[in-house]
Amino acid sequence: MFSPATKRPNFSSRKDRNLGQAVPNSPITPLTENRRSLNENSIPHRPSTGTPAPWTSRLSVYARIPQLKKSEKGDEIDPVQPVYVGEFPQVVRDEQASFLQKCVPGDASIFGGMDKGTALSWIICGNKLFIWSYLTSVASKKCVVLELPSDENGDVSRNNYHANSWLLCVVDWHGTFRSVGKQQGNSAGVVLCNQKTRAVVYWPDIYAQGDVAPVISFASSDGSELNFSPGNGKITPNKLWQHSRLGSNSIGSSSFNSLIASAVPDTQHKCIALASSSNGELWQFQCSPTGIHRKQIYQEILGSSSQSNDSGNPSPIRSKGYPKSLTWRHSSLSLEKSNRQFFLLTDNEIQCFIVNFSPDLNVTKLWSHEIIGTDGDLGIKKDLAGQKRIWPLDVQVDAHGKVITILVATFCKDRVSSSSYTQYSLLTMQYKSGINISESVEPIHETILEKKSPVQVIIPKARVEKEDFLFSMKLRVGGKPSGSAVILSEDGTATVSHYYGNSTRLYQFDLPYDAGKVLDASVFPSTDDGEDGAWVVLTEKAGVWAIPEKAVLLGGVEPPERSLSRKGSSNEGSAQEERRNLAFATNIAPRRASSEAWDAGDRQRAALTGVARRTARDEESEALLGHLFHDFLLSGQVDDSLEKLRNCGAFERDGETNVFARTSKSIVDTLAKHWTTTRGAEIVAMAVVSTQLSDKQQKHKKFLQFLALSRCHEELCSKQRESLQIIMEHGEKLIGMIQLRELQNMISQNRLAGAGSPYSSSESGISGSLWDLIQLVGERARRNTVLLMDRDNAEVFYSKVSDIEEVFYCLDRQLEYVISAELPLMVQIQRACELSNACVTLIQAATHYKNENHIWYPSPEGLTPWYCQPVVRNGQWSVASFMLQLLNDRTGLDMSLKSDLYSNLEALAEVLLEAYTGAITAKVERGEEHKGLLNEYWNRRDTLLNSLYQVVKGFVESGYQDSNEGIEEQKEVILKKSSSSLLSIAKRHEGYLTLWNICCDLNDAVLLRNIMHESMGPKAGFSYFVFRQLYESRQFSKLLRLGEEFQEDLSIFLQEHQDLRWLHELFLHQFSSASETLQLLALSQDGSSISSAEKGINPDSGTSGKKLVERRRLLNLSKIAVLAGKDADYETKIKRIEADLKILKLQEEIIRLLPSDEVVEKGMEQRLLPPRDLIELCLKAEIPELPLLAFEVLAWTSSSFRKANRSLLEECWKCAANQDDWGKLYEASVAEGWSDEDTLRVLRETMLFQASNRCYGPGTETFEGGFDEVLVLRQENMEIPNLKDSGSSVETILMQHKDFPDAGKLMLTAVMMGSVEIDVRSYEGPSPME
Repeated sequence: MFSPATKRPNFSSRKDRNLGQAVPNSPITPLTENRRSLNENSIPHRPSTGTPAPWTSRLSVYARIPQLKKSEKGDEIDPVQPVYVGEFPQVVRDEQASFLQKCVPGDASIFGGMDKGTALSWIICGNKLFIWSYLTSVASKKCVVLELPSDENGDVSRNNYHANSWLLCVVDWHGTFRSVGKQQGNSAGVVLCNQKTRAVVYWPDIYAQGDVAPVISFASSDGSELNFSPGNGKITPNKLWQHSRLGSNSIGSSSFNSLIASAVPDTQHKCIALASSSNGELWQFQCSPTGIHRKQIYQEILGSSSQSNDSGNPSPIRSKGYPKSLTWRHSSLSLEKSNRQFFLLTDNEIQCFIVNFSPDLNVTKLWSHEIIGTDGDLGIKKDLAGQKRIWPLDVQVDAHGKVITILVATFCKDRVSSSSYTQYSLLTMQYKSGINISESVEPIHETILEKKSPVQVIIPKARVEKEDFLFSMKLRVGGKPSGSAVILSEDGTATVSHYYGNSTRLYQFDLPYDAGKVLDASVFPSTDDGEDGAWVVLTEKAGVWAIPEKAVLLGGVEPPERSLSRKGSSNEGSAQEERRNLAFATNIAPRRASSEAWDAGDRQRAALTGVARRTARDEESEALLGHLFHDFLLSGQVDDSLEKLRNCGAFERDGETNVFARTSKSIVDTLAKHWTTTRGAEIVAMAVVSTQLSDKQQKHKKFLQFLALSRCHEELCSKQRESLQIIMEHGEKLIGMIQLRELQNMISQNRLAGAGSPYSSSESGISGSLWDLIQLVGERARRNTVLLMDRDNAEVFYSKVSDIEEVFYCLDRQLEYVISAELPLMVQIQRACELSNACVTLIQAATHYKNENHIWYPSPEGLTPWYCQPVVRNGQWSVASFMLQLLNDRTGLDMSLKSDLYSNLEALAEVLLEAYTGAITAKVERGEEHKGLLNEYWNRRDTLLNSLYQVVKGFVESGYQDSNEGIEEQKEVILKKSSSSLLSIAKRHEGYLTLWNICCDLNDAVLLRNIMHESMGPKAGFSYFVFRQLYESRQFSKLLRLGEEFQEDLSIFLQEHQDLRWLHELFLHQFSSASETLQLLALSQDGSSISSAEKGINPDSGTSGKKLVERRRLLNLSKIAVLAGKDADYETKIKRIEADLKILKLQEEIIRLLPSDEVVEKGMEQRLLPPRDLIELCLKAEIPELPLLAFEVLAWTSSSFRKANRSLLEECWKCAANQDDWGKLYEASVAEGWSDEDTLRVLRETMLFQASNRCYGPGTETFEGGFDEVLVLRQENMEIPNLKDSGSSVETILMQHKDFPDAGKLMLTAVMMGSVEIDVRSYEGPSPME
């Protein structure tokens, strides 16, 4: 890891070793001649072995590259080994071979790197720069080749342009690299800087058409600059190169050691680059297509360092080689912000700067934090015992810009043994809580950072290295496992450090000698979960490799006492550690290469699914099942397979973890032979694809036969229904994939033959939306599973059958990349139809398989088919909604294209709606909440069916637009024929609005009645919908006539529409029911009535009800209906109706007495007031006539209402007592000496007398009993002793009056006289009872 290579015998002795012939059956790529050229030009002085077991002989690195499959079972995969991702582009291989032949052995140097933000890798070989995406399996077609400027002799100067003297940054203009697999539409610039000469080369757009001409800037001896921008990209003039060499001589030993670049927002191909120099300078480069402007913005950015030198004395001079590293705080540029922050690493500090893009480019220092000082809580404490020197080597920031990781080397001396060693560690800092400097543009003087965790020691004691070697180390963060880091060193090694199980574990990326050095490391771009992928490594000669997360977790070793490097290890325990990890790895049962690859990429399982979730018993049962199935394939015998599998626990798990389901998955997911690694799209035209899928289908059928003959099928069907369902779904997906492959083959042949497609003239005849979708799905699978990175996208797609749902996932999330909005409308329609046809073909093939093999399936109760899952439905809806948008765009749309679009959308809509019904049925059977899913189904159903019907009508209208015939009958015939299939879909899915519109437009009453008879759903189905449409259009007579044929359905509808229900009941001679309906309708307001109001249910007063006159008419009709029916209790019903009529009349009288403004404000003229509201209105209003009307209202309410509202009755008596001045009456009676006749005459005029006469007088009329059932007059008349309380009689209520002590006798006399008096004078005004 952290040390250079040991001295080896001279190159010639190693050159004679034949290293490339030990590998038979070599892979297709790299080519044999390329491998031979590389082996013949191996880097000298490289050890022939690597770590962690340098004593073990190794094969060539090409032996590790996956070979052609030798058998169907495939080869076992070592989980701790790196995975081959992809070869170099062929142009790189050719240039490497040519370059190494020209160079002197030992002097050839190839330099390269990887850019995480754009997923690009690059290599400088000779005078050429090669750039390609490390995500692409077939990279040779997408490699950009840029020629470096040459000197006057046409050769690359080794002094000025030594390969490992370059710093390179990629500028992403649009930020589209991580989301789109294609790069045709990308735009990126490249800034290249020579560390020694400080020359800068800038390509504004490497993907531009034609020759890409760079802009060049040279540093002069006086610190000025010289720019040159060749228009045709030819050789730089001699004078400029001579000036460059003069400038380089004046620069001296200082050089650039770090470079970062960023696009400038709102500009065209303009960027800013920043470079730090080893002499303490910070330079700024403003790059544009017209030139490069360089400026030194800081000359001395370091303070004095007080670290001790080798002799132990403080060294106040500036440290050599610093500042060391630059990095942006955030990896991507936010277009909304006008600034961007970056960090700079010095010998003892982290400094933060901000670049302001507007109005002028300028750089300002925000803050600095000392990481090496006397306070150990702020970083690393210096001057400890044994410490001699501390070097911060590199700094990196996480994706969120919050966690900062610094690689630190510490030179120490053991005080006991006096031996010197170097300790490597990682310091992790984070922003202090509560501090937000995202928007800060002014310098900050407070402490910004804090330690996130204690210093993580990577290697406690490593050998002492030279300072130049230390400064060559690079740090990378962000890959999996989460929190891991990669350290790259000058000797070409890469080590992954991961804190696991309370200790640091190290995994060294190790390839044999002929792989060359590790040039750089990065991570696979993040997928939808937002986390970055596995580590990926760029080698000097062996292409791109990946380090799976499982390899780091299983293959990591504890830090040794000495360095893990190509020199060998002095820690003898490393051998035992490696053997222990390998033994641990072998506990995982060997699997086929295909299933291992798929499991590694399963997003829904843990990273160590095979370790954490699978037990030894599971592995044993799976191995036994594989053995028994293999014997069945050979002999056709099953023996006692069922009992054997029972005994080993094969039936204990259900679902995807069941061994039968896993075996079925391995059958359909078996990786084929390497169909191709270089030919790309023509893979789909090869017969091997169909052959492989056909072989899988035959083997899966054999597996089903094995299950049936061994009676395992019966066991699964009764105990593990979900597992059996998964097994059968594998067959569905397999036949669907076969049909999809045939469809793609047919599309390819049509395009190659030029069959009616503007896309047939594209670069590749095989290209199309389905092919692009295949590429997206395959690319997604490859990114999620590093074991598949060396495979072609189409190969992965056609192999990973069990995960065919990914097709619909990509349709849902990435449809805009398959059908770009920039394409012509006609092309968009064609590509949308192609995708729709693919979806329908896939689902129909699966359902056809299920129908043909239904006897193999378990009972479906509660099981959701795979094509009914949300991801599948959402993918189909994404395509369908896009097609709906195209249908709505009627401008310039050819009728034939529109017809194709309609037919494809109709087929897709049918498949989508069937998926919804299946999902809803399963949820109902499981007893799960399904209201949300049901609403989604209804909304999407109505949107699809109604839109499709509008298109059908448009077809018919356009057909007669220019015709003179204009015969409506012919239009109806064509409309009926055109809408027949849509009518069938609407029937099955209860698309009532579409059915109604079709019947209305056809004016076909017979069709309407037939559908009403056929379609039965909730609330009487389609009949209910038809009645509602007629009701809303106020076609009441047509509704009732139609209801004569559907009386039961009409009864259900009229339960919620009482205004028509009584008519239907009269038609049926149900007079009593009609009377009840009319009475309820008369007294209802938004479903409420007086009877309901008596029970405390208040009607909604916010809407206007029927007028009082209309209510009286309905009550009279109700009375007539009762008389017509004359059932047993008709007299009681008539009394109730008459009571309601009187209360209605009382409301009119009360409203007449109230102020008109109050009546209008509260809307009392048309609103039916409940009895309680009427009574309270009488009590609150200060009108003399109203208190007596309150007793009238109470008299015509029911007995239950009076009992429930006795307190209200008491308030009425209190109000009546307050209407007269009893104190004055008493004084007058005493002063005037009233006789009995005078007293009777005066008391007759009081409200108490009148109220008593109305409630308790002879001949009093009430409904359902009298007032004495609720409240008696005198206390001595009470027979129930527990009613003796303050409100149990009228007398006790009057006793609470303030005048009762004096005038109590008069008050009681008035009450008693009213209860027995017959000839009582009526109050003025008309009687409400008249």
